[in-house]
Amino acid sequence: MTVRSYSLRASLIDSLTRTRRPDVPLRVVLRNTAAVILPLAAGMATGHTEIGLGVGAGALNTMFSDQPGPYRQRMWRLLMAALAASFASLLGMLVGGQFWPMLAATTGLGFFGGLLVVFGVDIARVGMTSIILLVVTAATPAAQASEALGAAALIFAGGLLLGLFSIAAWPLQRYRPERQALAGVYRGLAQLARQQAHDDADVPALTEAMTTLQTTLLGRHHARGRAMEAFGVLLELAERIRLELTAMAELRSNPAVHAIFREDAALVLGAIAEALETGDAPERAEQSLKGLRASERTLLDDERASGGLTVHIHALAGQLAAAVRNAHWAGSRGELRAAAAETPLPAALRGHSPLATLRANLTPHSVAFRHAVRSAACLGVAWAVARHMQLPHGYWVPMTAAIVLRPDFAATFNFGLLRVVGTVLGLLLTTALLWLAPDEPWAHLALMAVLCMGFRYLATAHYGAAVAALTGTVVILLSFEGVSPADAVIDRVINTALGSAMALLAYVLWPTWERARARASLAEMLGAYANYLRALAATEQRDAHREARTAARMARTNAQASIERMRGEPGTPAALLELAESLFANGNRLARTAMSLEALIDDRATLPEHIEVSGFVGQVADALHAIAAGLREQRPVKALPPLRDLQRSFAALLELSDDAATAELLERLSDRLVDNVNTLAHVVERSRYPLPGPTPDEHRLPQDWAS
Repeated sequence: MTVRSYSLRASLIDSLTRTRRPDVPLRVVLRNTAAVILPLAAGMATGHTEIGLGVGAGALNTMFSDQPGPYRQRMWRLLMAALAASFASLLGMLVGGQFWPMLAATTGLGFFGGLLVVFGVDIARVGMTSIILLVVTAATPAAQASEALGAAALIFAGGLLLGLFSIAAWPLQRYRPERQALAGVYRGLAQLARQQAHDDADVPALTEAMTTLQTTLLGRHHARGRAMEAFGVLLELAERIRLELTAMAELRSNPAVHAIFREDAALVLGAIAEALETGDAPERAEQSLKGLRASERTLLDDERASGGLTVHIHALAGQLAAAVRNAHWAGSRGELRAAAAETPLPAALRGHSPLATLRANLTPHSVAFRHAVRSAACLGVAWAVARHMQLPHGYWVPMTAAIVLRPDFAATFNFGLLRVVGTVLGLLLTTALLWLAPDEPWAHLALMAVLCMGFRYLATAHYGAAVAALTGTVVILLSFEGVSPADAVIDRVINTALGSAMALLAYVLWPTWERARARASLAEMLGAYANYLRALAATEQRDAHREARTAARMARTNAQASIERMRGEPGTPAALLELAESLFANGNRLARTAMSLEALIDDRATLPEHIEVSGFVGQVADALHAIAAGLREQRPVKALPPLRDLQRSFAALLELSDDAATAELLERLSDRLVDNVNTLAHVVERSRYPLPGPTPDEHRLPQDWAS
């Protein structure tokens, strides 16, 4: 296995050159830009430019809260962002002229804004935006409270206007976000069906799409109605289809039958995705389903030729037929035809008390707490330095620090570098464009609209390019307030570099290195897999299977993110990175085996020797829990059950079963489970001895682990 080591030079080059495909739809770019530009244009036309500036600034600062999702969730998120922005601006204008109150406000908001990372990227972005508005508005404190209230109201109005633009299509396309999320998952399933075997990555885009879909359909403020019931059925069917496809790929029997049927299944899944995306009736999916049914009858005429595939082909065909039926009901047009019960919210996704979450993270051992303290200290120092040195446009120093400082080193380094480079390029670009453009307000407004669109579109593709466009947007926006673009050029470069340097210094002085948490993240992943197996041991509790599977998928995503962050940190030991990648790859194999077992359990009303099945799977889960504990605590793995002997006894018992086909599948899966767990145990134990040479006798691996 190749392990990439950290190199500062390589990281610099990668940060500057790596790009992603923009994922912001054009309609989002246009409506966000309109919310910024139209108020300013109206203000200029009516002689109230300051009012237009306030509303436009509010929309600009709320822009990134306009994220995909159901309209109800989107409305709530944008409303909270607008309220937070108006409160922060009000506070900045009220205390901006007083040193100690403003310092307290900066550090306090920096701490609580940093702590919001525990609630995810969207909420953390609201905290960052609030900090930015606090320091920006503090540069021009209000003479009277009424003036501050009026300006804060304009900021809120800008956020509210952007929110109204975002949900304007709600009455016409009520369920469009839900349909789009489902379509993305079914497209991913079609891609998975065309794969004859799974790789270690296991279609990461599909894994992420499944997690997003769970939140979209079942998270807080989700829409309600009979169409949502159909969406819930399609969500559950997607989970079941993925299980069957995984189980079929793991069998690796009768390649010809396997390839033909999976291609037919891919055609049906692709047609379902198309119907969900357009909102039309799934007519093409029905035609594709007829072809799949014909293939099913032809391929299974000789049941022995299909071997263990028989049960999975029957199950997958039935699930695809159910998905096609429910696609008729998915959306406003088929809402009255949906009659299924509402899908319950899995425990892994149920909302917890925000206060309880914050209390749990108020400890120096929490990454969020350490980030909050760094943020508070860095912002307080940055604001105090800018005020003490009386830097022109000094608010750019704490503003840049708030944008750059992230909970992990790699992101802080990359954002700091790209922030400086993007600012310099943006200032050069804006200077050139303003020199070429006519010296007229309306020409400058048109140029600002183009730059604002570029900023919103490129933000997820290349942060440096997005910052360049944002720099031009802000410089032109300030020019409407009478700030000379030439003055803003030099000030912004100096202050941006200073703010980025302060953010990186704050991280270096009190770091939270991912390598110190990597073992815990990987142990949580293995523990979640063990809980999944423990749930499967209770073969009759089907709902528990789904919840445990969802929790395992989320733990896998967290572990993958931890490995990516660790790769970007300086000084990460190569042995630790190799351990993480090995555990992640072998953990994926275990997860696929467990999914194949769940598919078999769900496809059969009863299993042969089901009591023994439960007992054996429970023993495997216990062994995996012990491995996770050894990894977390960096101690020898406690004595494991003799899994290989248990598997041999289990296989001998299965040979006496009347259901030979199912017994054969269970024997294969039990053999793979033991191999998976023994490999993980060997990897964890081997990691305790990084130097070559024999393992000490007192810690020698049990013979069963290497079998």
